Amino acid sequence: MPDFLRETHLTQLTESPVWDVLIIGGGATGLGVAVDAASRGYRTLLLERTDFAQGTSSRSTKLVHGGVRYLAQGQVGLVREALRERARLLHNAPHLAHRQAFIIPCYRWWERPWYLLGLKLYDLLAGRRGIGGARALNAAETAQHLPGVQPSGLRGGVRYFDGQFDDARLALTLARTAADHGATVLNYMAITALQKDSAGRVCGATAHDQETGRAYALRAKVVVNATGVFVDEVLRLDTPAAAPLVRPSQGVHVVLPADFLPGPEALMIPQTPDGRVLFAVPWLGRVVVGTTDTLVPQATAEPRAQAEEIRFILETAGRYLTRPPHLSDVLSTWAGLRPLAASAQAGAATKEISRSHKLLVAASGMLTITGGKWTTYRQMAEDVVDRAQQLAALDTVPCRTAALPLHGAGPVPSGPATALAAYGSDAPALQQLLVENPAWAALVAPGFPYVWAEVVWAARHEMARTVADVLARRLRLLFLDAAAAEAAAPAVAQLLATELGHSEVWEQQQIAEFRELAAGYLSQG
Repeated sequence: MPDFLRETHLTQLTESPVWDVLIIGGGATGLGVAVDAASRGYRTLLLERTDFAQGTSSRSTKLVHGGVRYLAQGQVGLVREALRERARLLHNAPHLAHRQAFIIPCYRWWERPWYLLGLKLYDLLAGRRGIGGARALNAAETAQHLPGVQPSGLRGGVRYFDGQFDDARLALTLARTAADHGATVLNYMAITALQKDSAGRVCGATAHDQETGRAYALRAKVVVNATGVFVDEVLRLDTPAAAPLVRPSQGVHVVLPADFLPGPEALMIPQTPDGRVLFAVPWLGRVVVGTTDTLVPQATAEPRAQAEEIRFILETAGRYLTRPPHLSDVLSTWAGLRPLAASAQAGAATKEISRSHKLLVAASGMLTITGGKWTTYRQMAEDVVDRAQQLAALDTVPCRTAALPLHGAGPVPSGPATALAAYGSDAPALQQLLVENPAWAALVAPGFPYVWAEVVWAARHEMARTVADVLARRLRLLFLDAAAAEAAAPAVAQLLATELGHSEVWEQQQIAEFRELAAGYLSQG
């Protein structure tokens, strides 16, 4: 298994005099670009100033989908692209992405034929890449497939299929896949300046290690700005007076106990009071409900769900559930930011703004990617590397990621526990930690499948550096139950300190920082 230690990648940082591609940003887009560039054989470096997928890329609705509502808006090309990429992701990462059934409950006579027609078109656009056809259900079938749905006035429903995944773990898997193909990938490495040659073209960057404070002067043939809602910060490093390119829009999710929707199938509400769709999706033993779409003044590292957003989600979902959820039922709530076009502040409602991605090349030659969504990360990366290839006059190499298995997607020997399925072919190696120390088989938190061996694995093989790295993104406990995560934090800090060689002072600081973080995931009534 290739090494994925931060110390190893720090050493690699100084071994290449010039990188072919330097990527700023370790979210879905940047990591996808790293996989694409490295798999083509380019000398690839990716730097992320916090942790991989710390921002938007760990805060999605956990869906791999074509975008049913985009079809209603007439964005057929975007839907077709996303459906193609959905099939590729399900194939390339079967340990992290799977088919998920959805049901639209119908309470008015016209809804069932109308939604069925739209979803048949959705299936038609998927073509041979379809993962299951839509069909109409009568009221009894709808209630059977979707226990917990409001039966009063129920006329039937429509059942269709899309995909589901674990976003933060997929991001980490992309980081490891890029490393498997020779990329150098580092978290907690901030870009503080861009380097330019005598002609004013960007030819590298200055990076600061957030842990040691050491500065690195890095040269690159092309620099890619893939920083999501923070692209304007990097653009201003290039041109201080640059006009804003994006305006952040906040999407909020709440997490409820599984008994609100006890079956394996998801609920899709096609028309909320603000004209959006709302999902209630079983995920890792809980139910994720969301999302909203609210413009916010500026991007922040830890956006907070507002009380009115949480109430909107609970009230809307409550109209469709036998037992309406209340604030006291919420186990965790989180907010993510979408990078919408800056022009959004002047005109269209956010739900009407296209989520298609855009490439921009600055006069300095820096390449910026904006927009898009998780489902299309691979296509976005292909477009970026194709353009980078031209800008930097790199050897012409075709994209290789359409059918590239991601790290862990190989054959899994019989035996690994179901709870470790997300590790794919790494699961047997992780199980060896239980041989090393049987005490690590204990649960990190009651009622959740995570064991202490996973914390050790995160420190040794997944570049986890903080308690939040472990409890928010390597294990998803913070997103599933903020109180349970807060309770586990002291023991996680102690084990991490042992693994990473930190002091008791570091432990206490980590516990305090995580408690402050977790407070933002507890319901904001």
